[in-house]
Amino acid sequence: MILHVAADSACDFVSVTDALSSIPDSCTEEILVYIHKGIYQERISITRPHITFIGDSPYETVLSYGLYANMKLEDGQKRGTFRTYSCFIDTHDVTFCSLTLANTAGPGPAAGQAIALYADGDRLMFDGCRFLGNQDTLFTGPLPPKEIEPNGFAGPKQFAPRINGRHYYRNCYIEGDIDFIFGSATAYFESCEFFSKNIGRPVNSYVTAASTPQGQAYGYVMKDCRFTGSCPPHSAYLGRPWREYAKTVLINCYMDQHIRPEGWHDWNKPNARDTCYFAEYGSYGPGAAAASRPQWVHRLTDADLASYSREHVLGGNDRWNPWSL
Repeated sequence: MILHVAADSACDFVSVTDALSSIPDSCTEEILVYIHKGIYQERISITRPHITFIGDSPYETVLSYGLYANMKLEDGQKRGTFRTYSCFIDTHDVTFCSLTLANTAGPGPAAGQAIALYADGDRLMFDGCRFLGNQDTLFTGPLPPKEIEPNGFAGPKQFAPRINGRHYYRNCYIEGDIDFIFGSATAYFESCEFFSKNIGRPVNSYVTAASTPQGQAYGYVMKDCRFTGSCPPHSAYLGRPWREYAKTVLINCYMDQHIRPEGWHDWNKPNARDTCYFAEYGSYGPGAAAASRPQWVHRLTDADLASYSREHVLGGNDRWNPWSL
């Protein structure tokens, strides 16, 4: 089934939501949603598997919304992080190609968390996409097992089982300021750009904030990627552990001068230094100060690399092979 969406009414549907609503419950075939160029200001929820979304280009097809954590609800409570998403994936086997997902709420210090994509599912692929936002741009679900603050996980998956999903991001651009890639999934980023935005603070950005569950083999793996930004020199970190067993591995990545010499932060959790796993191999560029990295950050060897191939990280028991699509 192929559905065409065009903001100018040139197709059967003027919104992605309308196109998804048109699919009958009895449909069992693969679905392709072609989204023609335009800015679609709508909040999208995807709960049906086996759907591929294709845009005209990541600069011409833009799906955006602007909710944020500090926004007050009718009951006087704040919206909180996990009810801010512009796009929510709550299913498996979904692919996005050549489009932008954005949250337009604004910088993190004012708006708080503002998720562009909340992705909670298995076998999710994103190819040639842009993710635009500020604080908490991309959430790679599931949620951690427990909240630290009461009701801190208020949102669509607060009480749902935590099921590890595998995500593949290829040739994507992801921007933000604070913890703008965060979550518990096994996620492989290949040939992506991570752009840290300047918010006028001594520390402007933490790119990653993994919450890998204890015992999960992989968290984030970033291969042949670029860490860039508009921040002043030495004002951004590669990552910090949202939860104590966070895992983030960087392989052959370029790092510009905005990355601090120590590279990684422990989030003021000294014990996490013994339980998290942050590692690098072949880092280069002005921010790749290997000699200045803390002792608790690992340096991979040539022999370690096979364990971080796409096949090892994403294959699983079903031998998922998204890079052949």
